Amino acid sequence: MPQQTYSHTRKIGPKGDTPLKPDGTPDDNDRVEIGPTKLAFDEWAEAGLEIPNLPRMREQRLMRLAKALRDRDYGGILLFDPLNVRFASDTTNMQLWAAHNPFRACFVSADGYMVIWDFKNEDLLTAYNPLVRETRGGASFFYFVKGDKTEHYAKIFAGEIDELMHAHAPGNRRLAIDKIQIHGLRALEALGLQVFEGEEVTEKTRAVKQDEEIRALKCAVHACEMSMYEMQNMARPGLTENDVWAVLQAENIRRGGEWIETRILASGPRSNPWFQECGPRVIGNNELLAFDTDMIGCFGMCSDISRTWFLGDGSPTDEQKKLYTHAFTHIQENMKLLGPGVPFKEIVHGGHFLAPEYVSSRYSVKMHGVGLCDEWPHIAYPEDYDEGAFEYTCEHGMVLCVEAYVGAEGGKEGVKLEEQVLITENGFENMTNYPFEEILLD
Repeated sequence: MPQQTYSHTRKIGPKGDTPLKPDGTPDDNDRVEIGPTKLAFDEWAEAGLEIPNLPRMREQRLMRLAKALRDRDYGGILLFDPLNVRFASDTTNMQLWAAHNPFRACFVSADGYMVIWDFKNEDLLTAYNPLVRETRGGASFFYFVKGDKTEHYAKIFAGEIDELMHAHAPGNRRLAIDKIQIHGLRALEALGLQVFEGEEVTEKTRAVKQDEEIRALKCAVHACEMSMYEMQNMARPGLTENDVWAVLQAENIRRGGEWIETRILASGPRSNPWFQECGPRVIGNNELLAFDTDMIGCFGMCSDISRTWFLGDGSPTDEQKKLYTHAFTHIQENMKLLGPGVPFKEIVHGGHFLAPEYVSSRYSVKMHGVGLCDEWPHIAYPEDYDEGAFEYTCEHGMVLCVEAYVGAEGGKEGVKLEEQVLITENGFENMTNYPFEEILLD
């Protein structure tokens, strides 16, 4: 079967006379590698935060992923999800475009050999990471770019994967895949490869963070909170929801963040029911403004924080205080459930319960994992618990978002609050430091 041309990635590293940034990457104004800006580094230094060492973080991630493959007796894993590719290689290329146009792929063998298929068979955006052993082209076999020859190109790509499996996992035909177009799946199976669920591998591997990732998350959260301060400083009645949201987007980019997954910000009556996205509504006087950052920030790390603010020249109503205080109590009490070894099921059925009038409008999840985005696990409310779906326990190094949405069905407004929490050896550490609204606490 004909092969796509490829290049062995150039093993380029920092030049001898090139200084390094605090994260261990070259301080080169013309580099192609994305990363935090001077503004972010300066803010982290002022806050006394430890900066992650990215070369070390990359090696730790690859080692964890390869070990997960060996633990399951898989010869390799094939990744198309851009966040899984980011986890394995810490390389990016048009992340949002790649999410719906799968032109990019990554193969990792159980012995840690990594290959990236990138745009136009160029290693421009992968060469800085020597853990990427080869950069190739030819992973695009979706209809937009290959039309009626999609099946043909899928077979060519499958042949490359087959050869990599023979070379790096001889005798092992067990291949995990996270996501793949249907022609690709059929082509791989036709070559005798046994295909297994790759998302189970990546979600569980990503769930437990090591020290460098925890440092990266703390830096990303701080950058998000600094962006939130800028956002709150300008938020006021008379502006549109979009005016306020645009500040968060801009400040994220200014610090070297990457994108925001949603645009969930709502004011006044649009805050109930939840999940309405921001629009041209003009914020009224003495209203609540609620939002969820869902920010993919510095180092590609997710900062998932929710706050609700009171905007106006008056005083909050008793109802606004009641909603806010209930939401605040909910997350503070539920956070106390966390610690290593605690079963997810215990969290589902324990802690603070929503008042009956708020249950029908509850948030979609009581807690969830977070890392490069919202991740495994999904810890449901008792009403949504699915026996057997998440029968696991908390582990040291997991990071969970503790959620609350409080709003009565048919009510005038609602409150959204959320904290990002690290499971430690002996309990938990709240990574979030953004203040709550004292004026709304009853």
